[in-house]
Amino acid sequence: MPCKALRPAVLALLCLAVAGAAQAQWKWRDAKGNVQYSDMPPPVGTPEKDILQRPGNARPIIIVTPPGAQASAASAPKPAASMPTKAELETAARQKKEQDGEAARQKEEERRVAAQRRDNCARAQSNLRDLQSGTRLTRTNEKGERVFMDEAQIAGEVGRARDVITSECK
Repeated sequence: MPCKALRPAVLALLCLAVAGAAQAQWKWRDAKGNVQYSDMPPPVGTPEKDILQRPGNARPIIIVTPPGAQASAASAPKPAASMPTKAELETAARQKKEQDGEAARQKEEERRVAAQRRDNCARAQSNLRDLQSGTRLTRTNEKGERVFMDEAQIAGEVGRARDVITSECK
């Protein structure tokens, strides 16, 4: 019977020991971008930004440089580009998507303008044919009455139709 009473206490101690061991895990991103897990710290030279998790009792490594070395370190060339972070990849993807969307909008606008120009060209050419056909043409005046166009009015409309054809039919 005393053995059964100790069993829950032993199980609780084992759970605490396992939880403590799980917290003593290191998690970092290696040079290839793969996430690594270990109970040992990452290799020397792993950038601080790539260390994703430390054990609770581990302290971040602080490198102290002399004051004169700070200026030279700031002006020193940066090391070769490392693997981009997830945030950088997401930002790049978002920018690419925005650029693609803008290009698509611009292309659609150019398509719409070209269709409008084709329509304007066709209307102007049809209008010019009608004006040059020799038939009597009428207009509606401001009173709503139909009036026939004289030769000067027809010549003015022919000139306007040719201007539209010149600008829209390319």
